[in-house]
Amino acid sequence: MSLNKSYLIALFLLAWVVALILVPITFDELSGYFSFAFLGLIGAIFANSTGAGGGVVFIPMFNQLGFTPEQAVATSFGIQSFGMTAGALTWFFHRCKHCNAESDWSPFATIIAMTTVFSIVGIWLVYGFGQAIPGSLNIVFSGFSVLLGLAILATVYVSGKPTLHSQLKTYDLVALGLIGLLGGVITAWLSVGVGELLATYLILRRFNIIMAIATAVIVSAITVWFSMPQHLYLQPNVYWQVVMFAGPAAVLGGIFARTLVTWLSPRKLKLFFGFWVLIMGLSGMIEVVI
Repeated sequence: MSLNKSYLIALFLLAWVVALILVPITFDELSGYFSFAFLGLIGAIFANSTGAGGGVVFIPMFNQLGFTPEQAVATSFGIQSFGMTAGALTWFFHRCKHCNAESDWSPFATIIAMTTVFSIVGIWLVYGFGQAIPGSLNIVFSGFSVLLGLAILATVYVSGKPTLHSQLKTYDLVALGLIGLLGGVITAWLSVGVGELLATYLILRRFNIIMAIATAVIVSAITVWFSMPQHLYLQPNVYWQVVMFAGPAAVLGGIFARTLVTWLSPRKLKLFFGFWVLIMGLSGMIEVVI
């Protein structure tokens, strides 16, 4: 294990211990909440190894548990503030390690800066104007999951081709701004969105697939952190007992996701994840119809 990973794990585990002291949880509740640690681990692994936000895993589970839409989204953001941050730092260290060796990573910083600015604008347009989600959370999320699953499966085919692009065109910058703005709006409603759209676009444009995942994770992490004032202070709906167990596990998933990508290959992981998200979306739609 690298020194950077060791420091990250130690830092977040320390934060977890402090949080557990501050958040009242009885001994009898511990066994029930420990199951959320597995949920956080799985969600963070998928999120940080594909560029798709962990909400794809968390929201359906929270719906099944009877969380209100506000609680589900806020708690998903809370968990992602752990996992996506750990994943973003891990991918950033990976980028620094390869900054001189891989020229196809050259648009890395520009992509992050451009998309993040507009994503923050998008998410706070929703919060500032109090724009509610257009429909029930379950229906909208299921529809988005179907589209996301199909998009991820499409990237599997495209990512099999040689990387051709390492420079951004003018229309790429325009597209990144639109992706950031639209993705920020969707993320405010569903706790997922901007990372998925960004990764899909970059892969379809045939940029380096690993760079696409890394940028999507980092943009998602920054967007999550800029959304937290809404969920911590303005409209506090975070279910902290869940976050305190799922969050630290999500840190581990976020740190080791890059290793999984290297071991499993992004193509195989995306194939599995794409079908899984598609099935989840379709099952949610069927449940609504029935």
